[in-house]
Amino acid sequence: MDEAVRLALVKWPNVPACTGWLRLSRRGEWRVPEGPIRHAGLNAFIGRNYQPTDDGRWYFQNGPQQVFVSLDYTPLILRLGSAEQLETHTGQPVTQLAEAWLDEDGSLLLVCEHGIALLDDRDLAAFCSHLEGDLAAPDAPLSLNWAGRVLPVGRIVQAEVAARFGFIREPHL
Repeated sequence: MDEAVRLALVKWPNVPACTGWLRLSRRGEWRVPEGPIRHAGLNAFIGRNYQPTDDGRWYFQNGPQQVFVSLDYTPLILRLGSAEQLETHTGQPVTQLAEAWLDEDGSLLLVCEHGIALLDDRDLAAFCSHLEGDLAAPDAPLSLNWAGRVLPVGRIVQAEVAARFGFIREPHL
């Protein structure tokens, strides 16, 4: 969290929280009702101050105010920073993958040191070269060969993802 945000929390401790204003898209875009946030500095500021509560709601700490984020799918989105490097939508490098899951629509979910994340669909084709097995056969075993490690790829239904990984897609106060 930014130091300026920490200082604002001390100065104004009783500012109400906000819901229903900020969304995280399946491609890692911060969106407000008017559309995507395009300002690079604001995107970076939100990313640096984005975190979960103990009960699984994700928020952006904007000075003294918690702006709870509605999630189109998962709280983190992963992108290929290069052919062999993943990073979160907030720019954090990913060094460890612990689990891999494929949902009924063919979306790839990865559990990394930062938590559960959806792979950005624009990187899915390039990332599929690391998958081994028959993607078309729903009962066929799949594995992910990434960074010298082989992980089994489980199957999961989208409706079960939030509960399984302990986050809340639509936070309320």
